[in-house]
Amino acid sequence: MAKSSFTSKAIASAFMILTGSVIAGIVTMVILYNTQISSMNPTPRPTFSTTTTGPPPVMRLPKNLIPETYTVFLKPHFYTRIIEEVNVTSPNQTMLFTGNSTVNFHCAQTTRTIYLNSKDLAVSKPKVIDTENNNNIEVSAMKHHEDESDFLEIQLKEALEAGGNYSLSLDFKGEISENLDALFVSTYQEGEPEFEGDTNTERFLVATNMEPTDARRVFPCFDEPEMKAVFYVTIIHRRFTKALGNEQQSASNIIDEDWQYTSFHPTPKMSTYLVAFTVSEFKPTPSTHERIQHEFHVIVFGMVLTLDQIALPDLSPAAMENWGLITYQEGGLLYEEGVSSLLHKEVIATLISHELAHQWFGNLVTMKWWNEVWLNEGFASYMSYFAVDHIDPSFKRDTFVMRDLHTAFEEDSLASSHPLSPPQEDVQETYQIIEMFDAITYSKVEILVMNTHYYANTDQNDLWDYIQMAVDEDSGHTKVALIMKPWTTQIGYPVITINTTDGGIYQKHFLFNDSSESKYVLWWHVPITAMSDTSGLFSFTLEDKPGNRIYSTDGEWILANVNCTGYYRVNYNPENWERLLTQLEKDPHRIPLMNRGQLIDDAFNLARAKLVDVSLALNSTRFLHNETAYIPWESAVRNLEYIVLMFDRSEVYGPMQAYLQEQVKGLYSFFRNYTYYSKVPEDHSLQRSQLLAIHVACSNGLPECIEMASKMFANWMNSNTTNGIHPNLRSVIYCQAVAAGGGKEWEFAWNKFQSSSDTSEKEQLRKALSCTKKIWLLNRYLEYTLDPEKIRLMDVASTINYIAKNVAGQALAWNFVRAHWDYVRQGAGAMLIEGVTSRFSTQFELKELEHFATDYELDSANRAVYQAIEQTKVNIEWVGEHKDVILEWFEGQTAL
Repeated sequence: MAKSSFTSKAIASAFMILTGSVIAGIVTMVILYNTQISSMNPTPRPTFSTTTTGPPPVMRLPKNLIPETYTVFLKPHFYTRIIEEVNVTSPNQTMLFTGNSTVNFHCAQTTRTIYLNSKDLAVSKPKVIDTENNNNIEVSAMKHHEDESDFLEIQLKEALEAGGNYSLSLDFKGEISENLDALFVSTYQEGEPEFEGDTNTERFLVATNMEPTDARRVFPCFDEPEMKAVFYVTIIHRRFTKALGNEQQSASNIIDEDWQYTSFHPTPKMSTYLVAFTVSEFKPTPSTHERIQHEFHVIVFGMVLTLDQIALPDLSPAAMENWGLITYQEGGLLYEEGVSSLLHKEVIATLISHELAHQWFGNLVTMKWWNEVWLNEGFASYMSYFAVDHIDPSFKRDTFVMRDLHTAFEEDSLASSHPLSPPQEDVQETYQIIEMFDAITYSKVEILVMNTHYYANTDQNDLWDYIQMAVDEDSGHTKVALIMKPWTTQIGYPVITINTTDGGIYQKHFLFNDSSESKYVLWWHVPITAMSDTSGLFSFTLEDKPGNRIYSTDGEWILANVNCTGYYRVNYNPENWERLLTQLEKDPHRIPLMNRGQLIDDAFNLARAKLVDVSLALNSTRFLHNETAYIPWESAVRNLEYIVLMFDRSEVYGPMQAYLQEQVKGLYSFFRNYTYYSKVPEDHSLQRSQLLAIHVACSNGLPECIEMASKMFANWMNSNTTNGIHPNLRSVIYCQAVAAGGGKEWEFAWNKFQSSSDTSEKEQLRKALSCTKKIWLLNRYLEYTLDPEKIRLMDVASTINYIAKNVAGQALAWNFVRAHWDYVRQGAGAMLIEGVTSRFSTQFELKELEHFATDYELDSANRAVYQAIEQTKVNIEWVGEHKDVILEWFEGQTAL
């Protein structure tokens, strides 16, 4: 087992300041909404006819019973430590948990059957009480549905009457999961083992991760987000351990010499997926212990939330916004000055902001069903940028926005994409719900202003109604719902084509595979912003009828989507493209920074869709030899990566590397005095540019870069303990040195990975180990992912993807994934498929992928596999049509 992080007082102090600042940012943003929603009333209970219903919908619970409160007693039987002593029999670890629950509910419609959700639980002793007269209602039968519904059906001998109030009590038991879901076990080391095989330093904890549908695996419940209730939770746990829950402790007492209980104050009304607790030996001290928890009082719309944040050794998502108890992967919460990268501080700040924003939208206000989970995640992403920008503008919000924009663009350019709000009937089974947690959901939504429904559930229509109220109060004429409906209910996004010669402006659905277009007749209301080299900014909305026109009257260039405020791509007539690219080479600063990056991104993606010549896209990178800003360089490197993936196994790669060597020399030289003395600039954007310069220079074979990275790494190896490499530079230096080295460098990095106690350092080493070009080392590293004592389950998918990104490891990773699919998919199957298939561009690879789709159980990776098939077909066609042109272009540039 890899050792856990041990955190100093300095880390705790840094963390407290950072989190406190983020909270201040969140509070500043959300308090603005208070007056607008102060008069709002919760959604009333649904009304129903009094007739008896038949069986429930295929996958959804009927709405005839409305849960109001749960009282849950739960006892995890595990040991947090098992100490082996001479002549003493050590207890065996147990993964059993037991409990009982009582749910009080209101009956809205007469029925003789109770449906709720339960999975992987042995449920017994059902008892139904009419709480108004305390009469017992006899249960005639109880059965589990053996399908994806996870229904627990309880049949009664007499009917529950509409308008009545009842309770259902159940006993249950289950197994603590070892797969990072539901109630799961995690392990870590406390101190150093005294000898090889010493297990006395091993510690265990349990934690929960319920989202989206795993509360039913911990206790029987109405496990749908709309069925909110108040939770009274008591955890029975072993003495000398600490239990945390959604609310603060209300009581704690010793039961006997082995057990104690901890009860928590009732929660606010919330969804089942937000129920959370942990049992561990962690101490809730402010700053001096290895594991850190802090209580923060967050003012949200006049409410004070007491909030615990806890860093766990294992967690499947980066973090989870459970009400009052936010859980994080260690690397997502812990920061140590002088060890952690300065850029990693941005990641931590953004993640904390995202989870704190969820305390309002997602927790207080929740989508009605998972088909609109973007209402949760989109708002949290949007809000996190403002909070981080508020606490430290040097973090450059534009960088985050551009990253998310391009991430969404990439996935939304496939016919197998999905709308932000697909029909509810398309999102029923658990795997379909999990598929909704993708780049479309997180990154497509850029601007949402959400002012609705305390303790209630919402859908997009509620959102548009409240935004419309604000528009009307401002004497505006925009019909918000009309404009927004196409953006949320249709897949994809438009490409706007502007012909500056005849003034024509057109839109159509943008797809990489244009042959798919016939399936869709789509139209969007598109807000257009534009400028020219002779005029200022002007704007209009592109409607479904011809109207506005844009001319280039005197040969000036026209630029649309200024500062990338719209979710669309822009294509131009060849003459305007030529003028824009000439401007970039003559004086790039006449073009706004974000558009310098977006012009490259649009050009390359339009070329992938065969809407412009690929030579035009490649020409858009020529100005970079004089560019030092991060956004244009990042856009170029990311888009050229597609060409690298398509051709790094062919004769195109040599001339391409030669071209990139020449282009990056200026950027690399710009940072030389920083890099060679292991220093970094103060500006965060320049810090990113420095890392990118080293990456591009070394990976494309610039001799002085490879020599620099190898020398820095060798100095560390020779000193063994003193690492003189700046924390910001370690990720790229480690990778390039391991790539240029052999077995000695890899073994050194592996030993440091195993012995390091810092999560940030371990992450950088884990990635660097995948950079070696030695096949035997990559095979060995893949085998290590099957051993959770070497690579934690939560890191398996990303480790395999790191290896697959390496041209020497791609085929190895694909074969490995197929051989061990049942294990490796537990972490993040969809992400894994996307990574290991990213180079696929041959008919042989397509056939293998199609066989995989039919021969393996895909579950939540289903959509990812079919998107990979679609993308592979696009790649095959694109490579066949463009290989010769691209080779000729790169050869022509290197001959100049």
